Amino acid sequence: MRTSEGESVTDPAERFEYLLRLGDSALILSQRLGEWVGHCPVLEEELPEVTNWVADLHQVMQEIRAKYNFGRAIAAPQLGMMKRLIYMNIDKPFVFINPELTNLSKEMFEVWDDCMCFPDLLVRVRRHKTLTIKYHDENWKACEWTVENGLSELLQHEYDHLNGVLCTMRAIDDKSFKWRPN
Repeated sequence: MRTSEGESVTDPAERFEYLLRLGDSALILSQRLGEWVGHCPVLEEELPEVTNWVADLHQVMQEIRAKYNFGRAIAAPQLGMMKRLIYMNIDKPFVFINPELTNLSKEMFEVWDDCMCFPDLLVRVRRHKTLTIKYHDENWKACEWTVENGLSELLQHEYDHLNGVLCTMRAIDDKSFKWRPN
């Protein structure tokens, strides 16, 4: 993690330890006055800090990939950064600042979802087949991208983290949990 000046406060090899785990109340938001409260938006004046936040997200994601052999994206709240920020690295890195999901298809599909916060557990969930994500990139440029299938599922999963929702809360039924095979 980093100080407000961007200096690393831990050895990069130890960042994995900052990943919040299932059961940590910081992962789940509660209702206030009957309305769900999401994590704070990234402000334009915070843009210089985004580079450091993304570096931390990238490092932890790489550690998860090395240890568990999965991980395509990570949301800032998973590291205790209560900001509306998603980092995805598939063919190339993407930064989604203050994303909004729109045009969610009525067509749904089922998938066994995994999460870095509980890497040994799989949860069967329903996700929208297609959606459009509107966001700012790391240069504060407004962007829009329509995705489907696997990318749609992935972005819905990460977006849920921005709203304090875990895939365990979206399980289809009580038989929708299984341990990841070794």
